[in-house]
Amino acid sequence: MEEIQTSTEYQALIAECTAYDFKVMLEENKPKSWLKSVSAFANTLGGSLFFGVDNDGVVKGLENIQHVTETISLKIRDYMDPLPDVEMIPLEVEGQYVLQVKVKEGVYTPYYYVGDGQRVAFVRNGDESLPATAEQMVRLVLKGSNKTYDSLRTDKRIEDHSFAILANSFRERVQQDWDKKYLLSFGLVTEEGYLTNAGGLFADDCWLSQSRLYCTRWDGLEKDDAINDAEFKGNILLLLREAMAFVKANTRKGWEKLPDGRKNKPEYAERAVLEACVNHFIHRDYTVMGGEVHLDIYDDRLVLTSPGGMYSGQLVQELSVEDVSSMRRNPVLADVMAQLDYMEKRGSGLKKICNATKELESYREERRPVFKSSTAQFMTTIYSMEFEEARKDASNVSSVLSNVPSNVLSREQVWTKSGLSWDQVEIILMATSQPISAGELMKVAKQTNRTRFKKNYLDPLLNLGIIVMTQPDSPKSPTQKYYLTELGKALLENE
Repeated sequence: MEEIQTSTEYQALIAECTAYDFKVMLEENKPKSWLKSVSAFANTLGGSLFFGVDNDGVVKGLENIQHVTETISLKIRDYMDPLPDVEMIPLEVEGQYVLQVKVKEGVYTPYYYVGDGQRVAFVRNGDESLPATAEQMVRLVLKGSNKTYDSLRTDKRIEDHSFAILANSFRERVQQDWDKKYLLSFGLVTEEGYLTNAGGLFADDCWLSQSRLYCTRWDGLEKDDAINDAEFKGNILLLLREAMAFVKANTRKGWEKLPDGRKNKPEYAERAVLEACVNHFIHRDYTVMGGEVHLDIYDDRLVLTSPGGMYSGQLVQELSVEDVSSMRRNPVLADVMAQLDYMEKRGSGLKKICNATKELESYREERRPVFKSSTAQFMTTIYSMEFEEARKDASNVSSVLSNVPSNVLSREQVWTKSGLSWDQVEIILMATSQPISAGELMKVAKQTNRTRFKKNYLDPLLNLGIIVMTQPDSPKSPTQKYYLTELGKALLENE
């Protein structure tokens, strides 16, 4: 066992973990209860088990840390296949002994728990360790064999298929002549003349049933009555073309009258929509046989959904756009699209969607694109910048307030409804003239307790419609910020 380390930064240690579980004690007779976490961590991004800590994160300590360490090592050897890379780190926290079992991301996935007549591979789903589904098992096997779905060889021969759509796209976008030898260098065929799955997706007569696109223009803000819908299947470049055509045909093309003519004011930045479509076709999980890309257009937004979450296993809503990794589920597809100048190899797609949207003249921060993922799917929402209701200021949230005028609030009304003094409110209003994080606001307000600050400051002002979140659909996002509404501005100007 390693020398016991004294950890005065226990919370910081936990924060460094990609994932973690607490175990108040070692259940020697129920090894599956904690070995499933070892399996899940090894099969995803790694993580740590902290023994001697209860579910609330309170340190309880271990009586015999030497025995616990030896028992864990023995159980891992007896019940895990293959053996994961595990490091035992004994810690002294608050005068108590805690054992950190640090599991590294595995190379030879899947890692199985073998016991009780079972052979089960686990994966992380949020803060749980769950048995891998059949589709997740396919991905783990591919990862463990250092292969990807798009690189796998099919039984289709190159002479039986044509690539006119790919060749024409190459000439148009790259401004170079197409050469059939590119099929091999791009990884679309093998040296023996068989198409890979990527080759199948770019073939004119793509036979892969999961290469489909469902498009729907909904009437209103929810999935109720469809105004228009279409279904496409086949070649991935064809799907991309049809997706863009559907968006253009089913979105408004606003304009502003000028003395010498008029200025176009589109709902969406075309580059942002194209980038989003490319991301969903390239990074989706093609091992999901019944899955397809969905394009849903509502009055106020455009939503793209595709099977498969982040390839890294992370949740995109918990990351800033700048921190999203460039790990690629389908590197062959990604490389071909990069050759066609549809995307970059640096993994900057999400940032480009945001930047392209931000360039619209009517852009507002609260309407920035939103990205969400789970283990099963990835969703991109791009909001319309010309939707009439969306352009009304947040002051109209007064409709949910009782006895508060919709245009201006008085100091007395703020005192009564927020419980804050005017000096306290004014500090927050002045600080939120530009988007600002909760942590920065706490410093301005000279507050130190985050829970109390949220309850006593943020929540009352949010409820009054004086400030709003930049990411209202992800209130706990680490990149969440707050800014002043027109209602708040009017309050400041009238005082």
